[in-house]
Amino acid sequence: MLKNKLIKLITTFTVLTLVLTGCGNAVKENKSNNQTQNQNQTQKNAEEKAHFYFTANESGSISKIDATTNEVIDTIKEAEGTPHNVQVSPDGKVVGYTLAAEMKENQSEDENMDMKGKDKDMDMESKSYAMFYDADTGKLIKKVEIGNHPAHIVFTEDGKYVLVTNNEDNNVSVIDAKNYKVVSTVSVGKGPHGFRISKDSKYAYVANMGEDTISVVDIENNKEVKKITVGSTPVTTAITSDDKTLVATVNGENALAIVDLATEKVEKVPVGVGPAQVYIQSDNKYAFVANQGTEEVPSNTVSKIDMVTKKVVAMIETGKGAHGVVVSPDNKYVYVTNMYEGTVSVIDNITDKVIKTIQVGKEPNGISYR
Repeated sequence: MLKNKLIKLITTFTVLTLVLTGCGNAVKENKSNNQTQNQNQTQKNAEEKAHFYFTANESGSISKIDATTNEVIDTIKEAEGTPHNVQVSPDGKVVGYTLAAEMKENQSEDENMDMKGKDKDMDMESKSYAMFYDADTGKLIKKVEIGNHPAHIVFTEDGKYVLVTNNEDNNVSVIDAKNYKVVSTVSVGKGPHGFRISKDSKYAYVANMGEDTISVVDIENNKEVKKITVGSTPVTTAITSDDKTLVATVNGENALAIVDLATEKVEKVPVGVGPAQVYIQSDNKYAFVANQGTEEVPSNTVSKIDMVTKKVVAMIETGKGAHGVVVSPDNKYVYVTNMYEGTVSVIDNITDKVIKTIQVGKEPNGISYR
């Protein structure tokens, strides 16, 4: 009888152990499933995060546009100067833009690209700034005094610095992206204007409108390390995601210069009249050049260049004075500011047709996507 009781006790303990083990596994499985679901939800939330694009309007405002509806949903008014270029930080939280001192007779330097990078009517008594706003709330974060006639502003991909070209001073301000203090000023070529930074955040490639060169700036060591000759009046640059190929709009030659950074060999692709900004889509397949022309004889096209064949595969008609250009991260849409119409053209990247035209502030210049 004692033996039978012992057998029953052992059996009961074994069953209980199996049940508890099963419960433990079930808890672990449920926990794992919950973690997976949370990760999926986080990813879904990130994918569903609202997207916007911003334009810097030289008439005195920044327009915020919903990328889903293509409607202006907010406007930052500026009374102190002229917004010229705008960019969103890599994490999408901050909008930075250059605020140049007001120019006499409302004369824009982009309307006078034959001035070789200098604005003869600049009011030098006023101060210029890099402005930083919260991308979601539109609240001012910081106002940073920089050099004379700031042109373009770009964040490094690693989030450490923000660089601004000071067109009148022939230098670049390097700003700490955490405390918004100017940590260095780097001398470059004459009339520095548009630029982009390599994806590894090591180098900035600055187009010097007052000469025929691109300055290569070592960001960490705060110095210009070389110049690359590309042609007459380069306006801005772009770089492929592998950091191997540089492109620059050569305004004085109506061309896009394509530079192999390993050999510094330069090839030129004819584009429209008066090319201004250029943007390379994320998979490096196409580059888009906005052809501005002049105010007296405006251009209204965007040249779409195949980066492999180095040929224009489409000339897309936009509004007058096509200037700023950006491509959505999924490469579905191209957005172009039309300076002489106060509009943005939304281009379908498959059909190469404008599908929407949006009224923004007067003289929209730079444009950036979040």
